[in-house]
Amino acid sequence: MTDDAPCEPAPNVVAANDETIAAAARLLTAGELVAFPTETVYGLGGDGTNDRAVARIFEAKGRPRFNPLIVHFADADAARAQVAFDERADLLAARFWPGALTLVLPRRPGCTVSLLASAGLDSLAVRAPRHPVAQALLRACGQPIAAPSANASGKISPTTAAHVATSLGGKVAMILDGGRCTLGIESTVLDLTGEVPTLLRPGGVTMEQLADAIGRPTTPAASDSQAPKSPGLLASHYAPDLPLRLDVRDVQPGEGLLAFGARPITGAAAVENLSLSGDLTEAAANLFAMLRALDRPELAGIAVMPIPEHGLGQAINDRLRRAAAR
Repeated sequence: MTDDAPCEPAPNVVAANDETIAAAARLLTAGELVAFPTETVYGLGGDGTNDRAVARIFEAKGRPRFNPLIVHFADADAARAQVAFDERADLLAARFWPGALTLVLPRRPGCTVSLLASAGLDSLAVRAPRHPVAQALLRACGQPIAAPSANASGKISPTTAAHVATSLGGKVAMILDGGRCTLGIESTVLDLTGEVPTLLRPGGVTMEQLADAIGRPTTPAASDSQAPKSPGLLASHYAPDLPLRLDVRDVQPGEGLLAFGARPITGAAAVENLSLSGDLTEAAANLFAMLRALDRPELAGIAVMPIPEHGLGQAINDRLRRAAAR
């Protein structure tokens, strides 16, 4: 079993439909927080133009104030009203939006998005999600929605509404349940504020896809714990409570095993296999739910088998390395 769902749904979890999406939009307009599904992970949303609402996101997550938020828009035209697109951004948005690509772009002089969402920087991380619930919520709200992953800061990202309820509980006014996230790993973050595109975080759009669109970006930026330009750049991030050992060839007594492929290592106290067939897309979708399933107090730690370092494997390994940093 990979989902750590409560026995009974939390009272703030509601099935996403026209009525509940409209109610969620009213809550956002009133400055409340709403968790909602995207194709990547569930987001903890607040009105991006409302400083108080954005501050409540940081408060609910226990998030470091210097870590910027991704701001969600219904489409590229809505984003262009807040940030300056160049030819590269136009090309990438045309190819990958709506979808799992976040672009870091310069704020326009009249940008109405809270500076707190930018952590005081003159750039903004923006994306247009593909999920129909996210799209409907953005259009019903009529405002950009600042939304990091809907989990306590530094903990495993949520791919179901139950994960959100377990991690944040009553800190959010409503959790829109749109089912399990189809991609299950965060968006790729590409910085276009400089002359050379810089990959800040690997994710749902692969390095190969970016290279095909605009040429290969620079190698992923080093972690900057003082002033990162996007979410997910802190060295210790996405961390379960148990210690992780990466690229293992054996297991130690009492460890759970996060396996990959048809020949998992034997002898583990518990096993979750990201993909028996070695499919990286399946592995990405299972990653956070399976880490949660193994993050149990009766285990001594989590041993992780090697994951190929290509395609979505880059994003998976990035998350695992950050989860292992303690």
